[in-house]
Amino acid sequence: MVDIAVELPTGPATVSADWSAGDNGATVIVAHGAGTGKDHPFLTGFTGALDELGFSTLRFNFPYVEQGRRMPGPAAHAIATWNAVVAFAREADPDATLWATGKSYGGRMASMAVAEGLVVDGLAYLGYPLHAPGKPEKPRIEHLPAIGVPQLFVEGTNDPFIQPVSQFEDAVATCQNAEVVWIDGGGHTFEVKGRKRPASDIGASLAPIVAEFVGR
Repeated sequence: MVDIAVELPTGPATVSADWSAGDNGATVIVAHGAGTGKDHPFLTGFTGALDELGFSTLRFNFPYVEQGRRMPGPAAHAIATWNAVVAFAREADPDATLWATGKSYGGRMASMAVAEGLVVDGLAYLGYPLHAPGKPEKPRIEHLPAIGVPQLFVEGTNDPFIQPVSQFEDAVATCQNAEVVWIDGGGHTFEVKGRKRPASDIGASLAPIVAEFVGR
């Protein structure tokens, strides 16, 4: 485990992260969802599978998790953290391409950071939270058209955060360079009704999708 310094609007902070060096020339940085942390089995399974494919991976906590809170802090804090972890990854392997990924909230915060100027080679979202469940009138999409790098949306067809699906497809259509990979029957955590699997296995099953995206 490593500690990464983050300059928040409220002052300096430190977040913990797990860095694993690979040999295929690409680094995938992974952020957690709003109600979890970097060590959730979904994320450890996902990054472990990427490690086996030769990627360097960096999995990190947002400051509110380090502070023992369950609810996210201001978006500006998450964006500052994304800038800090990308800087760490770039210093750790200066020649590697950098790919920002995240589960739900973590991916959305990455997209906001990139829209504000953070430089990465691409973004991959594991369940982009288009809106809160049952509140499609408040979509979180204003910044997406400003993103120029490739974007991959990995989405479950039954995810309540993107219903109706037509609204989600319209949002993706506003992006400059985006594609969607659908997980048939998947919910927000990619669970499929009637098919019980450990969260770590579910996360690992998504790694080849992201690996293929990065490889292109």
